[in-house]
Amino acid sequence: MIDLENKMSSAVSHYEKELNSLRTSRANPSMLDNIYVDAYGTKTPLNQLGNISVQDASTITIQVWDVSLTKTIENAITESSLGINPQTDGQLIRLPIPKLSEERRIEIIKVASEFAENSKITIRNIRRDFIEISKNEKKDLNLSEDELKRKLNDIQKITDTNIEKIDTIFELKKADILKV
Repeated sequence: MIDLENKMSSAVSHYEKELNSLRTSRANPSMLDNIYVDAYGTKTPLNQLGNISVQDASTITIQVWDVSLTKTIENAITESSLGINPQTDGQLIRLPIPKLSEERRIEIIKVASEFAENSKITIRNIRRDFIEISKNEKKDLNLSEDELKRKLNDIQKITDTNIEKIDTIFELKKADILKV
């Protein structure tokens, strides 16, 4: 059961990480986690090319380590789905986070909802795998019908708990996105 809990909690953690990459109206360095830059012949995560920090509630700054990559980093940010226009000042790139329109907020909530549904599917798939393992154990190890039922009930309880966590996290994120 510990293995089941670990797998499901890692699915929940992955969901939280995906949500952090969504843009809200507040500056958050994790918004840039999914941006990769063509640097040194490979796709490199943006956070490996400079210091990313939050200047204030609506501005992120990137102190670029290699000046020759400044333009490439700017282009990667502009081409991303964040909708942010970078402003360059030498080695420093400022990212002013514009306020979200109502339309954009609804789009972001839809994406968050898709992330939630995908995470729930992952959890259900993990549940299915563990149910299959339990049924095979019954055959191989001659588990009693009662032991199998207890095990299946435990699997379902853990599944329900993790799906509730995802729903709670989604509702909190939704409220955060809708907050003006």
